[in-house]
Amino acid sequence: MNRFTIFILALSLISAISCSNTNEGDTRKNAARIDFEKTNHDFGQLDFGSDGVCEFVFSNSGSSPLVIANVKSSCGCTIPEWTKEPIKAGEKGSIRVSYDTYRIGSFTKSITVYSNAQNSPIRIFIKGRVKSKEDSST
Repeated sequence: MNRFTIFILALSLISAISCSNTNEGDTRKNAARIDFEKTNHDFGQLDFGSDGVCEFVFSNSGSSPLVIANVKSSCGCTIPEWTKEPIKAGEKGSIRVSYDTYRIGSFTKSITVYSNAQNSPIRIFIKGRVKSKEDSST
């Protein structure tokens, strides 16, 4: 190859790399962003068989619609339900978490939220203690 051809190839390669980096930065800047009002919930003492449900509210502080792809709990005793529709920029959604209060004792569980947000994945947490059936009020 002659020097002119090598120069053109090198220039093309540099242009391609610089354009791809610029586009990548723009994509992050314009991406969705998930921000939770709180990331921890402490149930405290729960009666055996009581309602072990809490809600985590989040907002999309990005500029693109936020889509929650999946929400996984660290254990089968914790069941998450979440907003399935895309959340527009500036709007809110929620994740409702149910804990099985037929399991006696202390617990700490994590829930991982996967989305198209630039700060995904995010982990949220629940904790508490389920009293024995005998110690629970009727």
